[in-house]
Amino acid sequence: MKHDIAAQLLEIGAVALRPNDPFTWSSGLQAPIYCDNRLTLAYPDVRRLIADGLADLIRTHFPEADLIAGTATAGIPHAAWVSERLGLPMCYVRSQAKAHGKGKQIEGKAEPGQRVVVIEDLISTGGSSLTAVRALKDAGCEVLGVAAIFTYGLEKAKQAFAEANVPAYTLTDYDTLIETAVRLGAVSEHDLATLRQWRENPEKWGK
Repeated sequence: MKHDIAAQLLEIGAVALRPNDPFTWSSGLQAPIYCDNRLTLAYPDVRRLIADGLADLIRTHFPEADLIAGTATAGIPHAAWVSERLGLPMCYVRSQAKAHGKGKQIEGKAEPGQRVVVIEDLISTGGSSLTAVRALKDAGCEVLGVAAIFTYGLEKAKQAFAEANVPAYTLTDYDTLIETAVRLGAVSEHDLATLRQWRENPEKWGK
């Protein structure tokens, strides 16, 4: 599954690798990779594969879940498809409460005591996932963990989830993706070392 998902993300252009012409992220970080999993919405076969995979992750790791929560906005459609497969209710969580209307941060229904899994499209630093986790806990929910499509595998994210005591599982990851990219001829064996160096020290990479 990990390699299949990685191959699909590369094939549709949801993940782009440029080890010799890096991207600049909104944070200012230079990176040889850019991930836009919103592109998966345009490919029914790919999004079905993702939804099935996320549902299987939840059945395996969080079988007691009784609510699925998507992160706004990219996690929302995947959460909807997963909740449909599992026959569970769904809500979504904004990055912050609305400044108008009822001022909600959680849309839909999340009740105290519900056991929730958060659906995320991408784990970078873990910040957006953990913002959703905190909002759900503040609403009285028990957050079982996070399930996502892809992670960069950054140490900062691993530490953040560990400190929050929140398990996170993904369908595929950075190491699997770059190995798959070499196998598919998207990057060279020489590029592989450069790509691995970035994940080990992203702040100093390329400097």
